[in-house]
Amino acid sequence: MSARRFDRHRVRSVRRAAEISQSDVAEGVGVADSTVAGWELGSSVPDQERLPALAQALGQQLDELFPRSGPPDLTDLRCDAGLYRRDTAKIIGMKSDGPVAGAEGGVRHLKDRYLPPLADAYGVTVEALLRAQKNSFAKQSGGEEANEEAGAEEAPCTLADKITLMLERSYEAGTAPGDTEIAAAVNTHAGAEVTSAAEIESLRTGRSEEAAPVVLEGLAKFFGVTRMYFEPDEAVARQVYEGLRLMGAAKQGKVGRVRARGITAEGLSAGVLSILNDLATELEKADPDTK
Repeated sequence: MSARRFDRHRVRSVRRAAEISQSDVAEGVGVADSTVAGWELGSSVPDQERLPALAQALGQQLDELFPRSGPPDLTDLRCDAGLYRRDTAKIIGMKSDGPVAGAEGGVRHLKDRYLPPLADAYGVTVEALLRAQKNSFAKQSGGEEANEEAGAEEAPCTLADKITLMLERSYEAGTAPGDTEIAAAVNTHAGAEVTSAAEIESLRTGRSEEAAPVVLEGLAKFFGVTRMYFEPDEAVARQVYEGLRLMGAAKQGKVGRVRARGITAEGLSAGVLSILNDLATELEKADPDTK
């Protein structure tokens, strides 16, 4: 992140020259008088999200008072808009800021539907937002989207992504079940009418981010995965995801290559890696031609 440079000496100099009290600055920024005093003394520094309001309170341009070297990334744009990440959930119409957090961390790209509202909230164009996203991924990978060029894939983060991944990886093209079939299976498992095709569609498309525990249990049963896969735990999601990669490779006759290349241990316990490798061995025994 190309964070803006905060110079406490300059802030104090500008404030005194403009004959603005620390109390007035504190009121403009929305913090306590002691907080502003701490910034000027060097005992603390303001959050990057506070700098726009601080510049305005001092009657200065943001770029002039707090310069930044290099092009902005997604975090920079958000901070320049004076927004904390938690504020973005409402902007994109979600209950969690997970999609924004993932993009800022260079883990998962923003969905197209999130781009216009975020660009509007940040006061930039969609094109500028996409450039900033590219910078976020470049910084995370240490190169120009190196992970994507290497063919790396990402574990699903949101409930919608997890459902979509199951539909894409567990079924042949054109054979994936529809929302009505999934809802019926979940209701059968629950022994009651606990969901509907419309609700499944909302979960699958991301319009809804939460589901009742009984619905998640039914989804897990239907897709044949652990119930924990649908919990907001990225480590567990990655474990299941790696298993799906292995099964997908088995269908394509590439199990040997997956194991030889090495399944990433990030977020995986030694036990899980052992299970996956044992599965690879069993698959090869069952079908010697699977290499």
